[in-house]
Amino acid sequence: MKKNVFIIGARGYHAKYGGWETFVSNLVDYYKDDDTLFYVGELSDNKEDDKKLNKVNNSLYLMPTYVKEMGSPKMFVYAIKSYLYTLKYIKKNKLRDCYIYVLGLKLGPLLWFNKILRKKYNIKILVNPDGLEHRRSKWNKIVQFCFLLSEWSMINHCDMVVCDSLGIQAYVHNRYKKAKRKTTYIAYGAREYDFSDVDEEAILKEYKLKKDRYCLMVGRCVPENNYELVINEFMKSKIKKDLVIITNLSSSSYYQELVEKTLCDKDKRIHFIDGVYDQVKLATIRKNAYLYIHGHSVGGTNPSLIEAISLTDLNILYDVCFNRDIGRDTCLYFKDNDSLVKLLDDKKRLDSSKKKLGIEAKKLFKGNFTWDKIVEQYKKLFK
Repeated sequence: MKKNVFIIGARGYHAKYGGWETFVSNLVDYYKDDDTLFYVGELSDNKEDDKKLNKVNNSLYLMPTYVKEMGSPKMFVYAIKSYLYTLKYIKKNKLRDCYIYVLGLKLGPLLWFNKILRKKYNIKILVNPDGLEHRRSKWNKIVQFCFLLSEWSMINHCDMVVCDSLGIQAYVHNRYKKAKRKTTYIAYGAREYDFSDVDEEAILKEYKLKKDRYCLMVGRCVPENNYELVINEFMKSKIKKDLVIITNLSSSSYYQELVEKTLCDKDKRIHFIDGVYDQVKLATIRKNAYLYIHGHSVGGTNPSLIEAISLTDLNILYDVCFNRDIGRDTCLYFKDNDSLVKLLDDKKRLDSSKKKLGIEAKKLFKGNFTWDKIVEQYKKLFK
């Protein structure tokens, strides 16, 4: 009898948007268990697709859910509709012993309202809180408060809290004492790439890059990723490298504000590239960077950090517990007060660290963060 695992909260199965989608695609692809059937919620812009189950292969179904455009509430509505559709599907098909894995904190009190149905069909609800959503500056005060209430309700009424960061796990333990017994830590993963058949030079040429001639940042263009701090520090430095920032230019309202605040368009060393979603191309750009700068300040584990450790020899991280949990002693760290400038201007230290820490970072990655290792932990969870 197959185990049924429903995953909701990501925009879909394909890694076209960000971390959740990359996570889902890798979890499903690396799982390789004929006895497990995945159902993945998918946000649809086509009303005709709504709730039409789509079979991808013998181990994966997609569950399209249509939500009209409505700004910030859209993802809340999408998560709620996906969850209610999942419960209805389980009930209609009389499925038992299912798992519903909820990515993010957008369901509010729904977990409490559906306790009777969950008990009847022995449905286990797992919640991954991601980071500290109520602290993200992209949300207004009302949305932040809603996230805090939703966090309280979901963590208290789920069966298991899956934290992909030790810092988030500590936060849950400190804030929700009763959740300690139902909290587990499973890190995020990253792919291992074989570059033997990859034309790295052609890919770099496509983006007008040269090996070891640029520093790299990758991530969404939002204030808590500290682009303003990094750009200002970089502009003050004397490093003879470019700063290449790969981010969501076409969908960011913060980008223009960032340029106006920093005047980074006046510095010829700074270049922006709109999101690169071809994974091999992005991996090639990471691999050939002189160093990677990670400015994310709001946990938990950010996928781009794991990918950087697996591919880039020298990584400089914003000094918060979420980043130290991953980078440990294989990375350099910066905070405020010109600490990044001092690092960037110390060429001797950067060159020596690049040789030594790159080796240690790859060992750290292979020992802890490959998808094969991560998936084995999820198989124990979905037992």
